[in-house]
Amino acid sequence: MKNIKSIIALGLAFGTSLALYACENSLNKKEKEPLLALHEARKPDPEKHQIRVALLLDTSNSMDGLINQAKAQLWEIVNELSYARCGNTKPDLQIGPYEYGNDGLSSREGYIRQVIGFTDDLDDISEQLFSLTTNGGSEFCGHVIQTSVNQLDWGNNPNDLNLIFIAGNEPFTQGRVDYRSAISNAKEKDIVINTIFCGNYDQGISGKWRDGAMKGNGDYMVIDHDQEIVHIVTPYDDIILRLNTKLNKTYVPYGAYGASKSSMQRTQDANAAQMNEAVAVKRAVSKSSRLYKNKKWDLVDAVEEDEAALEEVVVEQLPEELQGKTKDEIKQYIQAKSEAREKIKEEIQELNKKRQAYIAKQQQEAQKDVLDNVMIEAIKKQAKRKDYRW
Repeated sequence: MKNIKSIIALGLAFGTSLALYACENSLNKKEKEPLLALHEARKPDPEKHQIRVALLLDTSNSMDGLINQAKAQLWEIVNELSYARCGNTKPDLQIGPYEYGNDGLSSREGYIRQVIGFTDDLDDISEQLFSLTTNGGSEFCGHVIQTSVNQLDWGNNPNDLNLIFIAGNEPFTQGRVDYRSAISNAKEKDIVINTIFCGNYDQGISGKWRDGAMKGNGDYMVIDHDQEIVHIVTPYDDIILRLNTKLNKTYVPYGAYGASKSSMQRTQDANAAQMNEAVAVKRAVSKSSRLYKNKKWDLVDAVEEDEAALEEVVVEQLPEELQGKTKDEIKQYIQAKSEAREKIKEEIQELNKKRQAYIAKQQQEAQKDVLDNVMIEAIKKQAKRKDYRW
């Protein structure tokens, strides 16, 4: 009997160890798989970890400040998440924004709109956030949670981090879809529900925002959505912005949407600068991170992902400077652009370290009740449950 108990105990301990180190185990499993031939197209990797964030934003009349914070602080959130690790792997990031509570939206859909599905295209996300406008309406929290749970692809990897952040300022109980049943459905898909009430802490509690977070295994947060964000200017900002201009010149648009996506990149630079120069700097830092990827329209990123991409390119859909070039000449051109880009990215990252140190010295106390700070704090806290580290 003692031997049987010992075996059972050993088995339980081993199972616990497997759960705690799931990130590392999946990595080891991946390393044992044979490498694909260079000419073979790469298939989606089920062991690649993802951080998925559905951002549900109230766009009713009183929420202009919330939308402005989302536009301005997207890049700070991206920058922080770029440092995440799961074992020895670096998880990808996908964001899916929704708007709700806007009279301009369909009443049949519960005044809810999927702004864009889960994507790692940060320029697309930025463009869509800048397109949002506010209008009076009815805010149905349970309905928008249920809609995002149903519509988005949350994957099936237990090591992925799936999060919903819902922000607003009306009672959580409005609408025909009960928030409790919506949250229960989310939990079945291993989705954590975080609530961000825009207003008074106690008012959010009475409006059931805290209850929503508690039932969803998430965090209840309160922000001042109308608070003006304090941006600290540093001696490194101008240099980073100049490097960002150089960085843009390393992109080689290709395909049917190459030219328009290249234009979008510059437009989102301008949108960030219009918010504040510091926001433009944060965007430039994001563009130098591993999370800023544009393989669908930039040939440098496409070739880095899969060398066979160069063989499939339609020459007529390349920029003018590559027209009439041989495959070898195009390959050399792409290699030169790639090397230049990596050098610029490294420079921006090194300058950003100095920038962050400068800000830490100048800043007496961080603004805690603003969107990016509460989201980053919650994400890091919940990521630890799955052995994610920074």
